[in-house]
Amino acid sequence: MIARIILELGPWIWWVAGFVLLAAEVVVPGVFLVWIGIAALLTGLASLALWETSWWTWHVQVIVFALLSIAATLAGRRLLGGADGRSDEPHLNQRTASLIGRTAVLEQPIAEGRGRIRLDDTVWSVEGPDVAAGTRVRVTGGTNGTLRVEPA
Repeated sequence: MIARIILELGPWIWWVAGFVLLAAEVVVPGVFLVWIGIAALLTGLASLALWETSWWTWHVQVIVFALLSIAATLAGRRLLGGADGRSDEPHLNQRTASLIGRTAVLEQPIAEGRGRIRLDDTVWSVEGPDVAAGTRVRVTGGTNGTLRVEPA
């Protein structure tokens, strides 16, 4: 069935597939289908030049398309991907990490290693050395919504 479709449309099957994939990128954004679409267009370009040769069968065309898809995707990732992975907001979505270094006054004393502080509009559970309520503490770390503090 695949061979019949390819033979009926000739080398233009790859052009059609390429433009369909590029159009699908608009509907399903993510900059992935564009590279596969470019690979299909390149395979179509090769098909225009090699269609009459005996070795340019649909098997070879599919292999060339697969290899071009991989190469185009890797090239696209290198071209558009973040090379160093650094962010201007490294603690975005890491609330406890963004609080390290801040100071606050204990609302409840730290007794047996646990207490509470208020930072901005949130009351946080804290752990650290036992100190009285009203003591200023500095956040040194945190895990699972509990902050580690030490007297400031």
